[in-house]
Amino acid sequence: MRLLFLFLDGLGLGADDAQANPLAQAQMPHLQSLLQGQRLIHSSRLPMETERASLLALDACLGVPGLPQSATGQAALLTGRNIPALLGMHDGPKPNPQVSAFLRQGTLFSSLHAAGKTAALLNAFPPGYFSALDSGRRLPGAMAMAVRLAGIPLKTQADLFAGQAISADFTAQGWRDHLGISATPLLTPAQAGQRLASLASQLDFALFEYWPSDIAGHHQDLPAAISLLETFDGVLGGLLAAWDDANGLILLTSDHGNLEELNTRRHTTNPVPLLLIGAPEKRRAFLSRLQDGKPAQSMPDLTGVAPAILAAFNLA
Repeated sequence: MRLLFLFLDGLGLGADDAQANPLAQAQMPHLQSLLQGQRLIHSSRLPMETERASLLALDACLGVPGLPQSATGQAALLTGRNIPALLGMHDGPKPNPQVSAFLRQGTLFSSLHAAGKTAALLNAFPPGYFSALDSGRRLPGAMAMAVRLAGIPLKTQADLFAGQAISADFTAQGWRDHLGISATPLLTPAQAGQRLASLASQLDFALFEYWPSDIAGHHQDLPAAISLLETFDGVLGGLLAAWDDANGLILLTSDHGNLEELNTRRHTTNPVPLLLIGAPEKRRAFLSRLQDGKPAQSMPDLTGVAPAILAAFNLA
């Protein structure tokens, strides 16, 4: 069993409004083909099942007033616990001491690692990131923190150059343009998708964190957001072509809404998508655990993701 978790920060299910929601306008043929023409928007067709995918909405508010935030939302995904409710608030972007304490108590990564499963965060981090962490000038996000707490090393520039990691922007153009590392090997979006499939095939559990989606939402730049989504669709095309559905699942979800409403710079209370790709029987088993302990008619939420992943590995 292999599971690839594609985490897209700040991606909610918004209205079919091309003026505010880039997901209603971007050309995403691979995603739409996967969903039989459906765009990634809030729709009466949800939940939906296609030959290769399942799509449903997840509650990111978790019964707590205010706008969902990255640290507590990601901690809920990683732990299966309602961290905002335990704190009495949403908080972010980086884990505060209380959120960090919850992560130390156990996450997906620590549970998998303790059970002898191979797990990794596929993102490559540049040298300056590690220097900033070591000096205390920077805090890791919840995903990177969970990996480090589990004793799993973060991937480096050397891993990226060796083809054993992926840049946060998929193609690694940002390493040349923003980090000034001109020798960085570049990938096309399709090649990045193929590399995701290849790296995930070598692990039991792989996570890739795509944070540019949240940045684009805060910037409210519709053309840039559309370009970003169309690049992601190219990555998805390469990934789908290389992925063996019989051997595992691809899971895509988010921590809160943002990108789907560019008429505001703030996060939203919209539900987030849960897109599951793989063989029908594997999807059915995963989704049956997602709703465990909740009323049949209620919307599943972020806290169901970690237990469903652990159950897929017979660890819950």
